[in-house]
Amino acid sequence: MRVLIADKFESEGIDGLKALGCKVRSEPEAGPDTLPDLLADFDPEVLIVRSTKVPAPVINAGGSLKLIIRAGAGYDNIDTNAAADRGVAVCNCPGMNAAAVAELTIGLLVACDRRIGDQTAQARAGKWNKKEFSAARGLKGRTLAIIGVGAIGQEVIQRAKAFDMRIVVWSRRMSVERADELGVVSGGSTREDLLKLAAEADAVSVHVAATNDTKNLIDAEFLARMKPGAIFINTSRGSVVDQDALCKAAAEKPLRVGLDVYADQPADKACDWTSTAAKIPWAVLTHHCGASTDQAQLAVAEETVRIVSEFMKNGSTPNLVNEPRAAAAR
Repeated sequence: MRVLIADKFESEGIDGLKALGCKVRSEPEAGPDTLPDLLADFDPEVLIVRSTKVPAPVINAGGSLKLIIRAGAGYDNIDTNAAADRGVAVCNCPGMNAAAVAELTIGLLVACDRRIGDQTAQARAGKWNKKEFSAARGLKGRTLAIIGVGAIGQEVIQRAKAFDMRIVVWSRRMSVERADELGVVSGGSTREDLLKLAAEADAVSVHVAATNDTKNLIDAEFLARMKPGAIFINTSRGSVVDQDALCKAAAEKPLRVGLDVYADQPADKACDWTSTAAKIPWAVLTHHCGASTDQAQLAVAEETVRIVSEFMKNGSTPNLVNEPRAAAAR
């Protein structure tokens, strides 16, 4: 089986694919502009990507393509509908990077509370300002609202408990019984509950998937309810937050903001970039690297190899995220 890897991928994963008997081609610098030619030349049955975008023209260029694997959890970089139309299955690797994203979430939370980024910038500028930076609120006893309690949200819960924070969770399927299982307080499941939680929280951390239902879930109405000086963290997807509304609320209230994802983030892996989020005072900004730890990427690679192995054995597609229709004429 021919496997094209169009992104950076752990060497252990490449070795694992070869051990299955796959013919593997690794193109870590591939992008949507170069992928059609690569697919036409190598003609893989399996395409593996991390952040590389896979739009319809790429999918249509794969004459033998049967399976696309997103080596990670979110799959909004893949046109799953176009894949379904071509009879191509799309699978992901959920939960493998949950601990890594949770670690960054807590890092952003602490960095926002202690203004670590601003302190570092002033130190590098040759300034000492203990007077200004000796006014942190601290996290112990503060109310942390966690929006979404999938694998990542649950990992954040575990870590936030170590800070003795009061944790309140919201999701569309939340119940008092489920909250009790997690050892947290239920923040409800409705839009009204979400807005109420915004007003209650000292910090908010978002962990929902990017779907039509979650687009701009965090909007001007939600942000208007947040306390002045509260912390807002997003390590999920940029589309979940109305970024213009966030910039406005952060400046006016103000809010302390930690972001790893953006509505205006580039598709390229490295390029010049001017984001509206960079104008937010006191913001701590990272480069969509939440899942990028050695531990997480090794776990993702192992799960990717497992998916390919199952597909080779019996045609099964673990973690299927679309509904491929009968293979179209190619």
